[in-house]
Amino acid sequence: MSTFVLISGAWHGGWCWQRVTPHLTAADHSVHTPTLTGVSDSAHLINPSVGLDTHIQDVVAYLEAYDLQDVILVGHSYAGQVITGVADRVPQRLRRRVHLDGFIGDGRPAIELLPESVAHHYRESVAESGFGWLIPPRPLAKLGITEPADAAWLEPRLTPHPWKTYTDPLPLTGAFEQVRGTYVECVDWMRVFQSFHEQARAAGWDTYEVPTGHEAMVTKPQALASVFLQIADAA
Repeated sequence: MSTFVLISGAWHGGWCWQRVTPHLTAADHSVHTPTLTGVSDSAHLINPSVGLDTHIQDVVAYLEAYDLQDVILVGHSYAGQVITGVADRVPQRLRRRVHLDGFIGDGRPAIELLPESVAHHYRESVAESGFGWLIPPRPLAKLGITEPADAAWLEPRLTPHPWKTYTDPLPLTGAFEQVRGTYVECVDWMRVFQSFHEQARAAGWDTYEVPTGHEAMVTKPQALASVFLQIADAA
């Protein structure tokens, strides 16, 4: 049995893994899906001071509170930054870090890791409708959501994301390198994170592809769970 801790990306909460979790628990794995401060069911805690360090500490505190060991820590999208920071602080608690269609942190702020065209959209939306400190949810079509039922499930649950988490640098000591990385890319959309997949492959990581859009946990939950089970076996 493995212990999975699944961390959602910007605008999402732990609820977004609901379609994946049953496939993992059916294989006798333990699954945790905490929500980061300021989004979704923790949206009441959002304020301009919520930053990347807040979210790293969220996960570190969760691992410590539940005394989780030998964890397969999954970070989707933005949360790739978060899990790199967590691995740097508590590498002894992790067996593997899995970057799901997201960043591989190298110390720079997340906004500097995005393609310039996407980063421009983020800055523009923050300035125009995010009051200078919030990132409004992106249109779901941009994330590869094509089914109306999936859009209807996602849209009312997404909440603005704290901008500071994208502008904060990621302080690293190098301890994160003790935790082996795995990369999973969603390949049927605009592939914003393709360069990280290539980086992971060049570094000798195990890499996987899921033929769907960015929201794989919603659009291809069984296929994504199958990849996670392969990762657990390999780990």
